Amino acid sequence: MKNIKYSILDLAIVSEGTTLKDTFDHSLALAQAAEEVGYSRFWLAEHHNSIAIGSSATSVLMGYIAEGTKTIRVGSGGIMLPNHSPLIIAEQFGTLGILYPNRIDLGLGRAPGTDQLTAQAIRSDFYQAAQSFPLEVEKIQRYFSTENADAKVRVTLAEGVGVPLYILGSSTDSAHLAAKKGLPYAFASHFATNHLMNALQIYHQQFQPSKVLEKPYTMAGVNIIIADTDEEAERISTSLYKMIIGLLTGKRGYMQPPVPMTSDLRELSKNPSVQQMLKYSFIGSKETVKKQVQQFINDTQVDELIAVTNIYDGKDRIKSYRLFAEIMKELNGEKE
Repeated sequence: MKNIKYSILDLAIVSEGTTLKDTFDHSLALAQAAEEVGYSRFWLAEHHNSIAIGSSATSVLMGYIAEGTKTIRVGSGGIMLPNHSPLIIAEQFGTLGILYPNRIDLGLGRAPGTDQLTAQAIRSDFYQAAQSFPLEVEKIQRYFSTENADAKVRVTLAEGVGVPLYILGSSTDSAHLAAKKGLPYAFASHFATNHLMNALQIYHQQFQPSKVLEKPYTMAGVNIIIADTDEEAERISTSLYKMIIGLLTGKRGYMQPPVPMTSDLRELSKNPSVQQMLKYSFIGSKETVKKQVQQFINDTQVDELIAVTNIYDGKDRIKSYRLFAEIMKELNGEKE
């Protein structure tokens, strides 16, 4: 098997009984632990108007994580570009790239990362901006280019600063764009599972080499919950199941503490909508999850896995990520 990188996507999930400052500190502690065990990058996702998600001001939180770590790459997974002016994003990420050289990633998506009403509050012309996503990405690229030095509109903070771009997708649309531009492609298969295989196929078939990438590079999101036993992992996963059920039923709230898996919750977890959303969720002991991860890599042939571990307790989360790193090192044939 080729050497597969492994990374983290964090939403700064707010658990019941904790403050937002606690949550940010937990994210930093996780990033520091991830750095120790060989994770390639730590990405934060942009979401808005959600009581349980603390990563709304994504670039600000990235600065906090980058300042508290030394080597791990820190990035956006992603910045929802239609919410923003490309010039402002180039200024923010150019600044981060100067402060933390060769450590900042800019992942770009076109979804709002919120509900329709909030999307309108963020930017009244959001839907027009979403339609212009390819052109908005071009603006970002131009602002980071040294060739923009003669332009009337410049982002001097970004020109020549090494901040690689990634195109994010949850459908097949962005696969075409990432392939056309010769950019790395990250698919949100940790919740949008329907189009993963089609999107990867489109990207590979249509990929055009670019200055930044000679051959296709793919990343895929997976939900990972690992504990000492299958039973303990199942218990911890009840927090995730309750969160997903809450999302689907419009009853959003803080991440709830885990409970023993009840017959009622097990029945709800078998709902087709829940099953579809959590299709690529690998939950169990290290031995159980290793087999599932190996199969996923064989099926997708991705270059990098980006793990999402949304569970209640910060210590359980760090333990799960440490065990996942052990799995990836074993699959990659690395010796401890």
